[in-house]
Amino acid sequence: MTSTSIRTLEVSGTPFERGTQYGEGAADLIDQAVGYYEEAFGQQAGLTWTAAREHATAWIARCRDAAPDLVTELEGLAAGSGRDLLDLMVLNLRGEIIYDQASSKRATGTPASDAEEDERDASDGCTSFSITADASGDGHVYAGQNWDWRTLTQPTVVVVRVVQDPLPTLIMQLEAGQIGRHGVNSAGLALNANGLGGRFDRTVGLPQTFIRRMTLNQSELPDAINTLVRTTPHISSNALLTDRSGFSIDLEITPAGVDWVYPDAGLLVHGNHYQASVPPQLAGRYRPVSADSLFRVPRARQGLEHVRSATGRDEALARIHAAMSDHLGYPESVCTHPDERRPAVRQWSTLLSSCVDLTTGDYFVTNGTPCDHPYEILPWNVFDGPGSRHTPLLTTPMEAHR
Repeated sequence: MTSTSIRTLEVSGTPFERGTQYGEGAADLIDQAVGYYEEAFGQQAGLTWTAAREHATAWIARCRDAAPDLVTELEGLAAGSGRDLLDLMVLNLRGEIIYDQASSKRATGTPASDAEEDERDASDGCTSFSITADASGDGHVYAGQNWDWRTLTQPTVVVVRVVQDPLPTLIMQLEAGQIGRHGVNSAGLALNANGLGGRFDRTVGLPQTFIRRMTLNQSELPDAINTLVRTTPHISSNALLTDRSGFSIDLEITPAGVDWVYPDAGLLVHGNHYQASVPPQLAGRYRPVSADSLFRVPRARQGLEHVRSATGRDEALARIHAAMSDHLGYPESVCTHPDERRPAVRQWSTLLSSCVDLTTGDYFVTNGTPCDHPYEILPWNVFDGPGSRHTPLLTTPMEAHR
């Protein structure tokens, strides 16, 4: 089994047992995450950790109704890490809490520019991609993204493999303490996600961490799509689904509705602005949550077009890595770096760049910005373990990438 510079954990058993194992294996990182958000909430929104915990209290019953096993898993996570359940709920609600604070500022007359800055900080950055066999050169299917978020959270990133028979086995990249974000399951379905922003103030929905985990828990593509389109989120978000078969679809999901985009010539790239259509609720007043998304998306697509002429898997991976390392518009480029003009707790960067080969089941990540970190292969194959409907099509050793 390979080892990586990023912390990897494997958990199994009942929901509570899985959570306990995760909590024990990441207790120090969870403490670090709590410390960061306590400082960030205070500096950004004047919100104490006690107030954030109180805000999270109302979500427990709502989340338990929708996904009781996930709340039980969080209870195990709390027990294993020595934290309170509400601490873990705040970590899983960090975007929703920041967004709600921004909405409260608007309601009390805070200047629009300040509230818009807070709303930007409620949405993950990210540039996501799906490459089908028609666009990969080597005939493989790839999915991945640059995960852009607060720079000071990078040391808390962990990759977790969840064995949860009879549900699919999952591999997810997370902030320590979260139960869902981006990843892939053993049924051959990858989920990549991006924040979208936009105000839909009256709807109360589920947090993104729960929705994304509920989606990855599905064995069949139709069930995953149904989970996304029929579950009302609290904040807007983009979901890019890639199936091992080569089918992919991008869903722009708001509390008010859903729109979608299909690949163009086998390639689909999405960022942090609405690309299918601007929701009617935002018509005439829409501003992208991250203006840099307007050039990141075409720039990433331009780079990923070169994968089409790759003559083998090594070359395809090298071209994907190069495309996701692009610096046009630095520091807010495809490969995002901290903007020193911003306070430290509000600086952004690419925490991790991922690429999963859905043909072989190999999963690659960079432990930080891809421009100066190589792909490392994770120690598990996607198609290993309970819940797999597939076996890898290729078994070529990957020593060159280890």
